Amino acid sequence: MRVIATAGHVDHGKSSLVLALTGTDPDRFAEEKQRGLTIDLGFAHATIDGPTGPVELSFVDVPGHVRFVRNMLAGVGGVDACMFVVAATEGWKPQSEEHLRILQLLGQRAGLVVLTKRDLVDDEWLELQTLDVIDHLAGTFLADAPIVPVSAVTGEGLDDLRRELASLAERTAPAADHDRPRLWVDRSFAARGSGTVVTGTLTGGTLSVDQRVDIVPAGHQARVRSLQRHGRAETTIGPGNRVAVNLSGVEHQQIERGDAIVLGGQWRPSRRIDASLDVLDALDHEVSRRGAYVAYVGSGEWPVKVRILGPDAILPGDRGLVRLHLSRPLPLVVGDRYVLRESGRGETVGGGEILDVSPSLPASKARPAGTIESIVEERGWVTVDDLEAWTGRRIAPTLDRWVVAPTALTAIDATLHERIATAGPLGLDLATLDERERAVLTTFTDVRIDAGHALPADAKDELADHPALAALRAGGTSPDEPTGVDRATLRELIRRGLLVERDGIVFHPDAVDTAARMAATLLAGQPDGITMSQLRDALGISRKYALPLANELDARGITRRRGDLRIGGPRLPG
Repeated sequence: MRVIATAGHVDHGKSSLVLALTGTDPDRFAEEKQRGLTIDLGFAHATIDGPTGPVELSFVDVPGHVRFVRNMLAGVGGVDACMFVVAATEGWKPQSEEHLRILQLLGQRAGLVVLTKRDLVDDEWLELQTLDVIDHLAGTFLADAPIVPVSAVTGEGLDDLRRELASLAERTAPAADHDRPRLWVDRSFAARGSGTVVTGTLTGGTLSVDQRVDIVPAGHQARVRSLQRHGRAETTIGPGNRVAVNLSGVEHQQIERGDAIVLGGQWRPSRRIDASLDVLDALDHEVSRRGAYVAYVGSGEWPVKVRILGPDAILPGDRGLVRLHLSRPLPLVVGDRYVLRESGRGETVGGGEILDVSPSLPASKARPAGTIESIVEERGWVTVDDLEAWTGRRIAPTLDRWVVAPTALTAIDATLHERIATAGPLGLDLATLDERERAVLTTFTDVRIDAGHALPADAKDELADHPALAALRAGGTSPDEPTGVDRATLRELIRRGLLVERDGIVFHPDAVDTAARMAATLLAGQPDGITMSQLRDALGISRKYALPLANELDARGITRRRGDLRIGGPRLPG
């Protein structure tokens, strides 16, 4: 399947040509038939014989009149190729030029040219018009395209055109499937017995019946009730197809041309984008931030504010960088194309490629390049999910779930090593680290983790010789309150078993051993149990110290409490 858009000046026979090729009149409205003028998008399809077999083609017929350029722009996004139409009777016209420039700005790279109304001119005139068209196409993507004279009335040249269309389809790469479907809506209507139906050209991935989809920027969710391609029901439809989607859970009035059907979670809709801007040569003024601009993205027309990145203006024929502030958030990806028009003058200004769909730097510093490397470098750290949503590419993480710029990784590595080196004897508390710092810490081979703290691997254990230990040992079973030690260090000394805390009193372990031996001695003479006062008097200490020590002996199983007495426990020293 290939989707082909028509293009060209008004009344040059685009719709008649599509009718002759497909048997379907793409002019859908009575007004179009009465006026003989295409106003809105038309659609048709045909199957033609190609070099390797039948080729299915979908045609999007766009209006050629200058007043309907916005409708033309809605139809040419996402197509595979173009069929550029010039009437042999009139030759190249203003809208021929504008349509060509629009296609060029949108990145179109494949197509052919049809000289219509062949039956109304003689061979000499046809040759002159052919040479004139060749001159106008020089330097464009259609410079080497085949030019086919055709008469939709007599049928002359139609077989030649079908062969060229088949050849065009054969040499045009099929739409890529990145498992991220996006369908820019060009029509939304209510079908009798079915409800809401939207149509568009599907790109990026596959849609399936019963999928839940998001409608952006309308802000609705819906379920795919059914799918059609060329009037045939399908359960799944891949990219590169014209698709009709029957949606449940949303009214057709809630969806407009320019909305996109996407899968939730795969996109990061944005109102601010950075892009390149190629200003048309034919423009008679520079492009600056002053002006009433509209951007054509997907199938939509969006008011936009333009900020030039770098200089104050971009001259005709030059390329520059811009920041576009959209009126509504759109599901965009790096590499999408857009066209910029100035509504006040009613002219196409230029267009270009989206380079960043969620710029993080202020406009005064931003210089987007549209590469994975530049996007990561600008931010330092990007999750693989965000990067895929912005660029459409799944990149292997540098660390955990992030892609990290080398400069950012080097900086955090150095900072973290410095913090660990200067953290003191306890080491660096892991609770003070953020998620990124913890991820970097896992890569360090010269750091050890001990009880939730990071220390240099070769760091000497300064706590083992801490002065508080000697002071408390000297205090025996009635020590003074520790001094010269902060609470964090004291907690660590206790955690390591270098000190013992019970009921708010801190002892050296030797004090507990002394109390245990004393309890064993007393119980040897009184196996039925000893009182607290007996233990207190034997140790020569006050109740303030005796009760915490007795409770510590109970906790260790050295003694057991029975009423007011303490008897021997399973761990009583022999």
